[in-house]
Amino acid sequence: MVAEDAVERHLSQAAIECGNGFRADDIELDVTVSMNRQNRRIFLQTSAAAALAAPFSKVAGAKSQPAFNAPLAETLRAGQSAPYVATNEGKKPLRLGLIIGIGRDPDAAMAKVRELGLPTSQVFADEFEMDLVGRLRQALEKRQIEATSLVVGGPGKEVWDFYQGPLTIGLVPRETRAARIAHIKKASDFAKQCGIPAVQTHCGFIPENPNDPVYKETVAAMREVASYCKNNGQNFRYETGQETPITLVRAIQDVGLDNQGVNFDLANLILYGKANPVDAIELLGPYVQGIHAKDGLFPTNSKELGKEVPIGKGKVDFPRIIERLKQLNYRGAVTIEREISGPQQVADVREAKAYLEKLIG
Repeated sequence: MVAEDAVERHLSQAAIECGNGFRADDIELDVTVSMNRQNRRIFLQTSAAAALAAPFSKVAGAKSQPAFNAPLAETLRAGQSAPYVATNEGKKPLRLGLIIGIGRDPDAAMAKVRELGLPTSQVFADEFEMDLVGRLRQALEKRQIEATSLVVGGPGKEVWDFYQGPLTIGLVPRETRAARIAHIKKASDFAKQCGIPAVQTHCGFIPENPNDPVYKETVAAMREVASYCKNNGQNFRYETGQETPITLVRAIQDVGLDNQGVNFDLANLILYGKANPVDAIELLGPYVQGIHAKDGLFPTNSKELGKEVPIGKGKVDFPRIIERLKQLNYRGAVTIEREISGPQQVADVREAKAYLEKLIG
């Protein structure tokens, strides 16, 4: 893995927003990613690897999907289902995984995933040099890990709270928007070379008001990166967190492309006080391509996010969520996150794995 600064970069903020994650170069998976208490949720970039989140109908031959500009009532129809993703064909539905950053040592990262007995991974990377392509592909093949997405964040400062967050996260802030669009495009090219058909990120605190000029600018930025990914044969996934579910659905529909999807982070909706995931899945279900299995508590401080806790100890109703995913015929991965470091993190991931396996069956 590359130096500590690379390890400390934001991984999939919505995914592991509490601050820490796995490091490939730590023998015990004891990643000590430094956490700024003010910024408090810098996502660890050492957690998952490239899973092949397949494209929709017009991308890589997937089946047709509900039109993104269809009336909301249509997406809420009783017979709704999760979107078809071609790379899920022939694979076990709701297979488990881990989100991990690869740094400069993809093989060490994938070895950690395999050690934990997990068959899939979401990969975080913030460097996209050509020499990493071959090493990541080799590591995935050697460890027999399915990479479900490439997770990208930054560049630039991102603060995971209610005051600085709207000014620093995702594609919303004007000051960093152009650089982040360029970064996501580089990530898309890297993912294509690695055989990873999905790129995912946080778009930020998307305005609730669709008449807000910033909303329109953000939608235009989302369309630009989603279109770029589409041309690379990839889906582009939005990580839940900073926006309400209906705002994200509205933005997806306003972007209007058929290669968009949602990475449904169960805890983030609670940590940001935006929704209960049991309710949110009724809005987001037709778009869900990925899941972050994480638990948390609602905020009690108006300036800080809620607290992330071990799976089963927070407000996420995992039995109801898993059952609903089965009803929706969701066939993708369920990717575990735990936002602490050290031996307890490893123990919690193992416990989460056992707990989820019982629910999934």
